[in-house]
Amino acid sequence: MSKTMRGYAMLHIGATGWVEKPVPECGPRDAILKPLVLAPCTTDVHTVWDGALGERHNMVLGHECCAEVVEVGALVRDFKVGDKVVVPAVTPDWSSPEAQAGLSSHSGGTLNGWKYSNTEDGVFSEYFACNDADGNLARVPDGVSLEETIMLSDMVPPGFSCVELADVQFGDTVLVIGVGPVGLMAVAASMLRGAARVIAVGSRPATLAAAKNYGASDVIDYKVGSIEEQVMELTNGRGVDRVCICGGDGDTFTAAVRSIKPGGKIGSVIAMNMNDTITIPSADWGFGMANKQIVGGAMLGGRLRLEKLGALLSSGRLDVSPLITHRFKGWERVEECLTLAHNKPDDLIKSVVTL
Repeated sequence: MSKTMRGYAMLHIGATGWVEKPVPECGPRDAILKPLVLAPCTTDVHTVWDGALGERHNMVLGHECCAEVVEVGALVRDFKVGDKVVVPAVTPDWSSPEAQAGLSSHSGGTLNGWKYSNTEDGVFSEYFACNDADGNLARVPDGVSLEETIMLSDMVPPGFSCVELADVQFGDTVLVIGVGPVGLMAVAASMLRGAARVIAVGSRPATLAAAKNYGASDVIDYKVGSIEEQVMELTNGRGVDRVCICGGDGDTFTAAVRSIKPGGKIGSVIAMNMNDTITIPSADWGFGMANKQIVGGAMLGGRLRLEKLGALLSSGRLDVSPLITHRFKGWERVEECLTLAHNKPDDLIKSVVTL
């Protein structure tokens, strides 16, 4: 292994390019990995072009990856060189007080469980390190392709986490706002949890059609009219029991609060920009007394979570293949793939790069 490597990086806000970096060193509990399949994320787009995390210089992008283990630390017990693994976007430090308190996504501070392309270089490089390898890596599920497995990095987990944050129950009517790949996984998770009705909000025909295939009974195009008015029309003025916010911005919360019944719960997994402000209309919140809850959280990371979600794929209970609409091959296509995510054509749901 050479001492340096190439990585595709955010040079500064609005600009990306290739940089040369040292190959990371392997700590005693770490693993060094070589990417096999990569996928860009909308968060990468917001980071680069919206400055969502603030200025970053020469930070390697990417937090979605299937990889091959090329080195393990002396204290790593469960993985060896040559293993093919999926790497979660969130890789907590499992010995931290936050993780022990059940807040692993915030180990070491707010959102610090999310390291790749946030507090550390990401995975769009020839090699990268994974901390606490035994606690964070998961083997590729039996019978599942690498390009489907990569959906476990950062598409399936936040969609399922959002449904858990909203506390979807049997028989609920659920509103899913934003049916990109994460929102589509929230539709699927709502159905697995026993929702009686799922209303999906989007604008692109490809994603709205996919939402119906995953079980949505109704779809709403937010460009046609206000979300809350369309929800109230569909529910005869009653509203919904739960809302899953998987896309949008601070203004999206206004529509969510207006769409939900008293006592309802709103779960959100969107990564907003630094300057976003959430507006809660007082009257629609029952002047603060309608028992409407809003819970925002990061996806859960770690090995156990990925293994459980991977079991849904290998058992056939969850099919992620409809998410993948665009495929690229080779390192030279990474820039094109990220640009596609930035431009978001109508037929795009999710793109992957096989190396």
